[in-house]
Amino acid sequence: MIVARRLPLEALGRRWLTHAEAWADRSPWRGAAYEFLWFGLKQAWACLFGGLLLALIVGTFLFWPEGAPVSRYDFLVVGAVAIQVGMLALKLESRDEAVVILMFHVAGTVMELFKTAQGSWVYPEDSLLRIGAVPLFSGFMYAAVGSYIARVQRVFHIRVRGYPPFWMTAVLAAAVYVNFFAHHWLWDARWLLFAATALIFGRGWFWFTTDRRRRGMPLLLGYVLVALFIWFAENLATFGRAWTYPSQAAGWTMVGLEKLGSWFLLMILSIVLVSIVHRPEEEDQPLASARTAT
Repeated sequence: MIVARRLPLEALGRRWLTHAEAWADRSPWRGAAYEFLWFGLKQAWACLFGGLLLALIVGTFLFWPEGAPVSRYDFLVVGAVAIQVGMLALKLESRDEAVVILMFHVAGTVMELFKTAQGSWVYPEDSLLRIGAVPLFSGFMYAAVGSYIARVQRVFHIRVRGYPPFWMTAVLAAAVYVNFFAHHWLWDARWLLFAATALIFGRGWFWFTTDRRRRGMPLLLGYVLVALFIWFAENLATFGRAWTYPSQAAGWTMVGLEKLGSWFLLMILSIVLVSIVHRPEEEDQPLASARTAT
């Protein structure tokens, strides 16, 4: 019989993990701190694509040389493609997740073309790699959201209960997408969409594993928290002049909290798009047990 041998780095990592778990199990406070640390590390790993793209945006804004032969926006296009290719080559992303990113890129670019034509925001720097007023790297910012949603399900082993039927979520997502365009001429239906979202997803819960224990959370709460996280990222991106809102024309200011509603609705659209490739899987743990675990 052949005995499997671990590589030295793997063996070292497992020893550290064993010692860390033993340290965490000595008291509830240590256990909570250890689980919180793992939560942060796993979240960072799940948003690897978006994190690298955001670092590229802010880094080039701070250190881009004057008189560079290539525009910063064009460099961001090449950098985003390089990140995508690198993640696929290193098996950090599956082919299904790449399909999700492509869907988000297409849907996001169409929205960008419309929104910039309406003056909702502008891209203030010149570039060659663009469609109309929209530089091509913009689609990757939407793709980063799709990448995160697809990866976080795998990283945290997310399962659901009480998840609505696909046709119902698809109708809601279509209405959200149409409203992003139609509210420029018609009544803004976002409050109706918020109510429909609460009605459709209100009974749903999802389960995730941070350390060694399954945790439960209402779906709607999870969506709000992710929308808040995206709002923080948006503030960094606009600071790096990836794009600017009319209120930021004279200089950078924080993005208004009213944008949280838009990001929440985008989350609903994102969840449904990802579910086309990654259908939500059912959790075996009873709902009552999940409520005691939160």
